[in-house]
Amino acid sequence: MASSGEEPTSSSPGRAGAGTEPAPTTDAAQLDAAEDFEVLEEEEDEEDLSELPPLEDVGRPPAPTREDAQPVERGCGAGAEDPEEWLDVLGSGLLKKKTLVPGQGVDTRPCKGQDVTVRLKATLEDGSVVEENPALTFRLGDCDVLQALDLCVQLLEMGETALIVSDAKYCYGAQGRSPDIPPNAALTLEVELLAAQDAPDLELLSGKEKIELANRKRERGNFFYQQADYVLAINSYDIALKVVSSSSKVDLSPDEEAELLDVKVKCLNNLAASQLKLDHYEAALKSCNLVLEHQPGNIKALFRKGKVLAQQGEYGEAIPILKAALKQEPSNKTIHAELSKLVKKHVDQKNVETEMYRKMLGNPGATSAPGKCKDKLPWSIPWKWLFGATAIALGGVALSVVIAARN
Repeated sequence: MASSGEEPTSSSPGRAGAGTEPAPTTDAAQLDAAEDFEVLEEEEDEEDLSELPPLEDVGRPPAPTREDAQPVERGCGAGAEDPEEWLDVLGSGLLKKKTLVPGQGVDTRPCKGQDVTVRLKATLEDGSVVEENPALTFRLGDCDVLQALDLCVQLLEMGETALIVSDAKYCYGAQGRSPDIPPNAALTLEVELLAAQDAPDLELLSGKEKIELANRKRERGNFFYQQADYVLAINSYDIALKVVSSSSKVDLSPDEEAELLDVKVKCLNNLAASQLKLDHYEAALKSCNLVLEHQPGNIKALFRKGKVLAQQGEYGEAIPILKAALKQEPSNKTIHAELSKLVKKHVDQKNVETEMYRKMLGNPGATSAPGKCKDKLPWSIPWKWLFGATAIALGGVALSVVIAARN
C-alpha cells in the first residue's frame, strides 16, 4: 500500500481484477501528494482553476448510461437455460450468455457476497485475445471486476463453461483500455466457474488483511471514478469504509490502526469527490466533516467542504474554510483562485441583499439623501420629534382640565 506521502505507480487500471489510477501530471496535483488518489472535480469553465486534480483535465468522456437492471434474480440456483440457446441477461440484448459446458446443477450457483474463482479468457470481436487468467478470484456483487463478468457469474453453475457477449458499456466503455482494448469495444468472455465460498468474517480478519481488502475496494473506486462512473465509485468506497470500520475480534497493532485510519480518510475524501460529481451536496458535506473529525487540518477535506458550501450559496461560511486550507499551503494557486472567486461572489451577494432591503424599506436610493440634508442647520429638530412632543403636551393639558372639573 502506498504510504500517505507517496503517489502510486501507474498500472493497468481496468484489468478485470482491479483498477488503479495513473499518477497526476498537472501542477495542481501537489494537493494530492499526501494521498494516492484525491479526485478533485474539473469545472466545465476552462478558466476555473478551482480543482485539485489528479484525475481532471484529461478529456474524460461523460459517464455512460448504465441500466440499473440486475440479472434475473434466481437465488443460489434456479431455472437453467437450454445449453444451445442464448440468455438475454438484462433483456436489452447488450449482455448475453450461452452455456458451452453444462455445470453441476442450479443449486450450485454462487450467491452475491461469496468469493468466486473463475477461469477467464477475453477476446475482441476480431478474435484478438486481450486477457487470460486461469484463476481469477473476486467477491461476487461488489463490482470488483468487469460488470459483464460480475452480472453473469451469478448465473453460472459450478463447473459450467459459458460464453458471454457484452456491449462496451458493461466492459471498458467509451475509454477502452490502453493499449489493447479500443474505446467502445464489445468483448466476448469465455468463463468457467471453478469455486465459490462464503467470504471471511470481517471481524476475524487480521489488521494486514483488512488493510489489503480495503485498499483493493478503494482502488476499484478510483478506477470507476476515472471511468466517470461515480455511482459505482461510491459503491466501492462505501464497501471499503465498511471494511475499515468493522469491529475486530483480533488485536490490531498501533501501526495497523493508524494505517486503517489513513485508508478511511482517503476513502472519505474520494467519496466526497464522487458525491460532488453527482451534486449530492449534503452527503459530500458529511463525508468532509468525517475527515475533519479525524484530521482537522486535512487540506483536501477543507477545500471540498468550502466547495460544497459555495455550491449551496453559503459564501460567508465557505470563505473562512478555504482560508484555513490556504493556511496549510499558502502558495497553492488552486486555492487562491477559488478563494478569490468566492470573495467576489460574496461581495456581489451582499450588494444584492443590500439593494433588496433598501427597496423593502421604501428607500430606493441613498444617493439623494445627503443632498436633501445639506441646507439643514445643525440644530434643526426632526418634525417627527416635534409632533410627538406636541402630542404629549396636549395630553397633559387635557388631563389637567379633567382633574380640575372633578374637583
